[in-house]
Amino acid sequence: MHMKFSEDSENNYFFSQPHQPFFILSFVNAIVIMLIFMLSYKGIMNIAISPSNFHAYGLTYLLFTPAFLAFLFTTFPRFASTPIIEKKDYMSVFSLYYLGSAIFILGSIASPVLSAIGMIMVFVGHVMGVLILKNIYTTTTMEDKHDIYWILLAMKFGLLAHLFFIIGELFYMPLVGLSTEVSNYLYLFLLTFSVAQRMVPFFSHSMAGRNDYLLKVVFTLLLLHIVLEGVYTHSSFIVDILVGVLIGRELLRWKLQFPNPNPLLWILHTALYWIPIAFIIGGLTNLISLTTGVSFLALDIHILILGFVFTILIGFGTRVTIGHSGNMMQADQWTTRLFYWTQVVVGMRILVSLAAAFGWNFMILFDISVTVWLLMFIAWAVRFFAVLINGKKLTD
Repeated sequence: MHMKFSEDSENNYFFSQPHQPFFILSFVNAIVIMLIFMLSYKGIMNIAISPSNFHAYGLTYLLFTPAFLAFLFTTFPRFASTPIIEKKDYMSVFSLYYLGSAIFILGSIASPVLSAIGMIMVFVGHVMGVLILKNIYTTTTMEDKHDIYWILLAMKFGLLAHLFFIIGELFYMPLVGLSTEVSNYLYLFLLTFSVAQRMVPFFSHSMAGRNDYLLKVVFTLLLLHIVLEGVYTHSSFIVDILVGVLIGRELLRWKLQFPNPNPLLWILHTALYWIPIAFIIGGLTNLISLTTGVSFLALDIHILILGFVFTILIGFGTRVTIGHSGNMMQADQWTTRLFYWTQVVVGMRILVSLAAAFGWNFMILFDISVTVWLLMFIAWAVRFFAVLINGKKLTD
């Protein structure tokens, strides 16, 4: 795929808004990374780094991070009432991300040196992306910086986790574990929740005012979770249950209509309800693992990241794609089915963990869970890539 960014991007629709190239890259990476992970996990293919580390790095920094940048480069200036981000700025980040992703993926198959170069290029792109957001934060004249403060803080933790991962992978492997904890809780979850607690009540016309202490308390508990897990694995179960109860109570306060007849809201509400489920089940399974040694194959993280972060990513990503292409802000049958399919993806991954915990052979379920993931992203691509690439108008 040869792209002369400097020439083509001048008058190309595809590069005219930041969310378009970043979403495409994110979704292509989602398909490629999961395919390679499946083949390497089953021993069909040898890769340069361990399959689980490839899986964690690929999905955190090559799927979720470009998707976050797609969303934030579009909405962060609006949140902060500042001018839109200039094309040359987001294109320089995209170029590094695109090349870094390709080199990392090729390197994971061909050579550890190449994969390290790819990771460093992606990291530099990540740094540049966060600096663009930081610049918006420092130049805004808005009085109320509450939401953009938390979004930017979570992005900074993403950078820290990214740095830990690269150092860990190249020099000191125990850092990878810390990187994963920080990226899951203080980056992927905290960032998505910071955006969701602002946007979802607004879209849903919820009359509940903002709870200014919520993010502070959640952040403190997540820090405590990471410290406890660092001291002794699975020891954070009380903190996890606390977070689940706290956020569950907050969601009830918002009085969101559920199930909502509008699929574009239904998917956002569904994603939010996975948060208390993820933390409470995570707490209980951590307690079981602590006392019996049974492994749940990272069930807590998968419910949180797939149930909440992935589901809301599809919801927000679809919304931004439709809304910024001049299409009607409504979900047709195809989109509605895609939204239901997100829950099949979550459900299948939960079954994989439960099968592992019961000591059954979970490889068939593993294959099915990867297949439903791939179908999800392929079906989304079939529906929306043309909208992102050339502004196609959707008809049923």
